Amino acid sequence: MEDAVWLEISIDTAEEALDDLCARLTMNGATGLVIEDEEDFKSFLEQNRQYWDYVDEALLEQMKGAARVKFYVTDDPDGEAQRKKWMAGIDLPYTAVRLRENDWATSWQKYYRPLAVGERLYIIPDWLRDAPAPEGRIPLYLDPGLAFGTGNHASTRLCLEWVEELVRPGEGALDLGCGSGILSIAALLLGCGSAAGVDIDPKAVDVAYENAALNGIGRDRYTVLAGDVIGDPSLRRELAARKYGLVMANIVADVIIPLAPHVKELLAPGGTFLCSGIIDTRCEEVRAALEANGLNVLGRKDRDGWVAYAARPA
Repeated sequence: MEDAVWLEISIDTAEEALDDLCARLTMNGATGLVIEDEEDFKSFLEQNRQYWDYVDEALLEQMKGAARVKFYVTDDPDGEAQRKKWMAGIDLPYTAVRLRENDWATSWQKYYRPLAVGERLYIIPDWLRDAPAPEGRIPLYLDPGLAFGTGNHASTRLCLEWVEELVRPGEGALDLGCGSGILSIAALLLGCGSAAGVDIDPKAVDVAYENAALNGIGRDRYTVLAGDVIGDPSLRRELAARKYGLVMANIVADVIIPLAPHVKELLAPGGTFLCSGIIDTRCEEVRAALEANGLNVLGRKDRDGWVAYAARPA
């Protein structure tokens, strides 16, 4: 049977006029309004950081200065009558885009593209897994779900570049604040024997396991836990008992600084701590915290105002 065809009606306005536009549409009987606002979008990203390892620059640009309202009507005379009724008295330009019913679940996928990272990795959205990785690159399949991320967020790219350099075959890796699991999965694909991920958000556990499965990685090599490494001594003791050759934390300065006193107990002899998600204005604070807790900074990578450090016990 032919899928129903809908029209996505999008009305652009000024940010300060958003509330008035929504109120008018609601008074006219409009339902299912979708509001796109740059500040709301930024808040969404911040509140759901574990799911946006990668944020598409094109999407960020699309949302820059955004102040628009969308609603949906069927692409037929009844839908056109509904549109006119809902927009009565609204003298603003609008666009209409045709969507089939089955477009709803996958329309967000257009923001994702395969991406080469570092020298060896190639991030491929799972629904594009038929796209071959370039010769010499290792495919890493990722399904971030209804979340934003395609390979352009500087802090995670810096981390992945470091992982390529620091992984030692057969060692264990620990990913603190693992989110989608991309760093620990990359470490396994690059040669680590086993890996563990930890995230304060329990939802990240399923997400990371699902992404690992997409890459043929089972729970015999990969463990994901929910918990707060800084605030839960028993969790720290459980992790410290295993010791890891590579400990990764792509979080923020305000978490890395209180984490610094606990890093050495998690590392195996000769192991490396990799931290990223550090905005450049906070990098000296983070470096000072690492050094104050017996870690020597081996190197630093910078991109687009973000900083990543690699450090080892003195």
